[in-house]
Amino acid sequence: MLLYIAKRVLYTLPVALGVSIVCFMLVHIAPGDPLTSVLPPDASAQLQAEMRRLYGFDRPLPVQYGLWLLKTLQGDLGTSIATGRAVAVELWSAMGNTLMLAVLATAIGFVLGCLFGFVAGYFRDSWIDKLASFVSIIGVSVPHYWLGMVLVIIFSVQLNWLPATGAGPGGSADWVWDWAHIRHLILPAVTMSVIPMGIVARTVRALVADILSQEFIVGQRAKGLLDLGVLRHVIKNAAPTALAVMGLQLGYLLGGSILIETVFSWPGTGFLLGQAIFQRDLPLLQGTILVLAMFFVALNLIVDVVQTLLDPRVQRS
Repeated sequence: MLLYIAKRVLYTLPVALGVSIVCFMLVHIAPGDPLTSVLPPDASAQLQAEMRRLYGFDRPLPVQYGLWLLKTLQGDLGTSIATGRAVAVELWSAMGNTLMLAVLATAIGFVLGCLFGFVAGYFRDSWIDKLASFVSIIGVSVPHYWLGMVLVIIFSVQLNWLPATGAGPGGSADWVWDWAHIRHLILPAVTMSVIPMGIVARTVRALVADILSQEFIVGQRAKGLLDLGVLRHVIKNAAPTALAVMGLQLGYLLGGSILIETVFSWPGTGFLLGQAIFQRDLPLLQGTILVLAMFFVALNLIVDVVQTLLDPRVQRS
């Protein structure tokens, strides 16, 4: 087992290195000058040269990458051009907000997806199966930013039950675990949970239908095993794949939350990423993408290890 984990970690290192190279090259392949938002339009050549030296743009690319990678490994992601603050400081609170939102959305999507998937697979080819499958297809197909706006119109504008934007009363970005702040979390979390719910439901439905047709299930039923015992066998065999899908969906939500966070003005990495794009703040954009990509790489590694612990057949294969 330890040898398998060591191999997976070694396989992950080249991927992480490739991701770092792509993130570093964002500054150089993007059109325009990254210092445009800092320098005044009538900046002298001496000032431009000084700013390039300050940000390290006057050195060869391999040297820039080596220095940038060394600083990144030490936790220094550079300085935001727009605000002048450290990128790590800008990312700290935003990453916590996005992680909290993505984890809650994934949990909601996983619970509902497993429920719909198990019901559809267990009662396959019945009206219950068709209804649950229809709900999962709607969840995958509906644009989540559009659904977010619809939920805001219904629950915020018309019913006035939940706040529409922000992470706290008065637009505060400081999170506190009380009902006043949790109310701001409900709509974006429910909106983000729709797509993973649909994906998990379709995956679990296919798994359950396939497991129920296996010979060992038929044999167990022939021996008189009750439905509860059959369900226990089905859950045990479907759990590794379902958990792997859940882990991947969490990674997708961490990196793809920009539209939802923009709709709800949620102060997370997606909202921060949108601001960095519009302000041409390339160091902030670079650092945000790097952190999100590394989270996704780490989640893939964790999912591989957990799936192997739950299903030893993965390791033997």
